[in-house]
Amino acid sequence: MIAVVIAVGWAIGRRGHLGEHGREVLTKLAFHVASPALLFTTLARTDLSVIFSSRLLVTALSTAAAAGVFVAVGAVRRWGVGRTTIGALCSSYVNSGNLGIPIAVYVLGDASLVAPVLLFQLVGVTPVALTILDLSGGGAKGPLWRRLLTPLRNPIALGSLVGVAVSAAGLRVPAPVMDPLTLIGGMSVPAVLLAFGISLCGSTMPGRGPDRQPVFLSVALKSVGQPAAAWALAAGVFGLRGAPLLDVVVTSALPAAQNLYTYASRYGVGERLARDAILLSTLLSVPVLVAIAALLG
Repeated sequence: MIAVVIAVGWAIGRRGHLGEHGREVLTKLAFHVASPALLFTTLARTDLSVIFSSRLLVTALSTAAAAGVFVAVGAVRRWGVGRTTIGALCSSYVNSGNLGIPIAVYVLGDASLVAPVLLFQLVGVTPVALTILDLSGGGAKGPLWRRLLTPLRNPIALGSLVGVAVSAAGLRVPAPVMDPLTLIGGMSVPAVLLAFGISLCGSTMPGRGPDRQPVFLSVALKSVGQPAAAWALAAGVFGLRGAPLLDVVVTSALPAAQNLYTYASRYGVGERLARDAILLSTLLSVPVLVAIAALLG
């Protein structure tokens, strides 16, 4: 299904149906409108108690390990703050939404198993990463108090934080408010996938050009490094066995999320790195997930 939507985006780009600014419009729509609505409606209706578990700790530590390796290499190679941030995200930020949920249902048998990963990324990783991208660009200017409030000015981070606040307070959003937001949020994933497909039109083969090294490093960390770290932590440190062990390793082996391309495009940094890393990690995720299921299932 995901591949079909990306292919439709590629066809739209090839035929020029949305004009030369179609990809930019879709990206801005997803970043400023649809994604914040999706994150708010998702988190506002989620039971936050699911995050207090050993699975969350494994997710957090394996994410930090994969991202940390990329950041260390990026600092040594002087790839720049923005580019390194995008690469670190592509190395550790899993597609827990449009891929994670169906895989949790069909492979693990329970959609709620992906909730800790989804919440951790939305509430913890996304605000931090987007704040770094804001401060490393034009947003770094101004008084200190304004820079410290950067997360509250980011629509995606704001939508996530407000959704968590509503859920934590036990509030029930009235249907006249929630239903339109749900409808708007439904545009997020298709808009991101279509923009991603348009970006592939006329592009060269992935893994070539000046971003070759960061692309291959990020794909290796995402496809092999992060699931290996999750397995080592889950089995060796937390003593997980059987289904719980399979759950955390499978979710960590999911490919890089498509919305990372939206972030790269929005901030104008690491766009090709994000596109190539997402594409290659998605292709590699199939044999990796099959191998994990065979070994641990």
